[in-house]
Amino acid sequence: MLEVEAKYRSSDWTATIATLEAWGARLAETREDTDHYFNAPDRDFAKSDEAFRLRRIGAKNYFTYKGPKRDATTKTRTEIELALEPGNDGATKAVRMLIALGYRPVAVVSKTRTVYEFRRGSFDLEACFDDVGSVGRFVELEIQATEAEYEAAKETLLKTAAELGLGDQERRSYLEMLLHGK
Repeated sequence: MLEVEAKYRSSDWTATIATLEAWGARLAETREDTDHYFNAPDRDFAKSDEAFRLRRIGAKNYFTYKGPKRDATTKTRTEIELALEPGNDGATKAVRMLIALGYRPVAVVSKTRTVYEFRRGSFDLEACFDDVGSVGRFVELEIQATEAEYEAAKETLLKTAAELGLGDQERRSYLEMLLHGK
């Protein structure tokens, strides 16, 4: 699956949320995410435009791999996510395994994320309102799409962003902003 995504700087979410609610969007959840990023022993993910992390959402733990960005207008990438043993013990074992395999910890990115779910055209979308501490506040729009749906998903995502009045797009990851300045 592809994660077709675009991220926008946004300090005032009020108008965006009001528009989403007028469209019938549903508040799905508010949660705390903690992402522990790692670099591989055989290549530098910063140079290859990839990412590998252990994401913790409450007691849930996931490994997530993100491939290189596919285009210049969105942050579309291949995304592979794997659920792990839950809880602190599961996360500790996952980190120990990665380090034993030669992976190096890079940084930890923590955020508060509020997720709205809605439909535009033939796609289900998520609007994620992210407060990433010292990095800033953002709105991410996401569509999960197959390869065959990629162009239509990208068009829907960018049209939705324009209709929401989102314009200050940020192509860097939260990790890049944390490491290299916001």
